Amino acid sequence: MPPNDTSALGAPRDGHGRGLSPARQALSDSVYENIKAMVMDHEITPGARVSIEALARALSVSPTPIREALARLESDGLVVKRPLSGYRTTELLTRQGLEELFEMRQLLEPRAAALAAGNASEAQLDGIERSAEEMQSHSGTAGRYAAYRDFAALDQRFHDAIAQASGRPLLADAVERLHSHLHIFRLSSVLDAEDPTLAEHQRVLHAVLRRNPDRAAEAMAEHLARSLRRQLSQDDES
Repeated sequence: MPPNDTSALGAPRDGHGRGLSPARQALSDSVYENIKAMVMDHEITPGARVSIEALARALSVSPTPIREALARLESDGLVVKRPLSGYRTTELLTRQGLEELFEMRQLLEPRAAALAAGNASEAQLDGIERSAEEMQSHSGTAGRYAAYRDFAALDQRFHDAIAQASGRPLLADAVERLHSHLHIFRLSSVLDAEDPTLAEHQRVLHAVLRRNPDRAAEAMAEHLARSLRRQLSQDDES
């Protein structure tokens, strides 16, 4: 998904359900990206209370776009709204939480890849291939979220595009709602020019393009297993 793509959540709307004006939409997206970067970079620390008033002052906007952004971040799983206490950033995934996230992905995504190999339209195949190619130009990016945001967004777009090409809307929705890329990249911003993610994506892509469901499922399962091992290894080293 592109950095400012709100298609999964729907564009922000006013209290009457009308779409925002282009200028208001641009402001809403900018505020959302600014606050998301603060959360991803731990400028707002995990588990901390989020002050709407303080953010409004820091970003020189009214509280309204702050509230809109926090509602979107709640859908992303990066903040949570608690009764009487307002918003707080979510805690980082624990080792158990990370393993459970990948357990869910292993249940969903290999099946989605197998179905995509059989069901994807030519346009959908082009979209999956384009996402994989665009990730190549963003490899080797590390550091603050602003630097690796596009890589993270393209990573999700690749996985979401495969799920959407499965022809199973409920399955695709379940994959998208995991927002796994945000939780994983929030744990570690360390990327490498030789990141094996790119090669693993290529193996999934080739299996889907060749219309090989078994190989697509196998390649996706292997990618997820290796990704989990990399994350757990980083956790052990930290």
